[in-house]
Parts: sequence; structure tokens; C-alpha cells
Amino acid sequence: MRAMAYDPDNIFAKILRGEASAHVVLDEEHCLAFMDLMPQAPGHTLVIPREPVENLFDLSDAGLSHLIVATKRVAHAVRAAFNPPGMMIAQLNGADAGQTVFHIHFHVIPRKGGVAMPLHARTVADAAELADNAARIRAQLDAG
Repeated sequence: MRAMAYDPDNIFAKILRGEASAHVVLDEEHCLAFMDLMPQAPGHTLVIPREPVENLFDLSDAGLSHLIVATKRVAHAVRAAFNPPGMMIAQLNGADAGQTVFHIHFHVIPRKGGVAMPLHARTVADAAELADNAARIRAQLDAG
């Protein structure tokens, strides 16, 4: 599989540059984490590297190291904030795998048994709810 040219106008690149808004929960030198606008569950958070790459195959080893450590920190905070019985950590590579934003990212999704979950949510969540959920996660990151 050949690497595709990274699109610097994708929404995550715009968020990184401050050209698009997001409910940020973690802002570090190498990574950024924010609420998914179309969450599959309350607390659904995305973790992205600042490195401009589409997928896992193009990400540097150092970038992957920073990204997975940040993802683990965010997952701990989401678990503490929402107390789900399960946690889904997902990372998709390519449109055929379900990737819709072509900047590598991890999904951190609280899960409970018996609750169906489509591959992608279709409805933008209420901004106040996203802001509240982001505050809950930030409080856990600050405490931890």
C-alpha cells in the first residue's frame, strides 16, 4: 500500500492550527485530545499526534510512542470520569477500514454491554454536553 499525500486542510489539521474549534481535553507538545463531535457514547474522545500523517503506517516511531502514551492517559481519565464497564480503543487506517478523517487518530470510547454501537455516529452532539464531558475528563487529567 503506497502512502498518500497528507491533506493539510483536513479538519484535524485545522484544529491543530487553531483554525477550527474543538473541546480540548489534553494539549501537549506532541499530541492533542478532544471530544468527538459525533460521539458514539458520552465521553468519546479522539487523540491525535501533531505530526501530519494519515495513518499508522506513515507515523514515525517516536510519534507513535507519544500518541499511544497520550491515548493511555486519556483512556484512564475517560474511565475515571465516566466509570464505564468497558473501554474501546480504536484506530482505523484507510477509507476501507472506516477512516473518515485522514489524520491518524485513536478513538477512546466508553462501552457498556447491550448498547449497540454503529461504526460511525451520524449526529453532532449538543455543544454544552461536549463541553461538560470535556471538563469532566480534564478534571481527571489534572487530578492524575
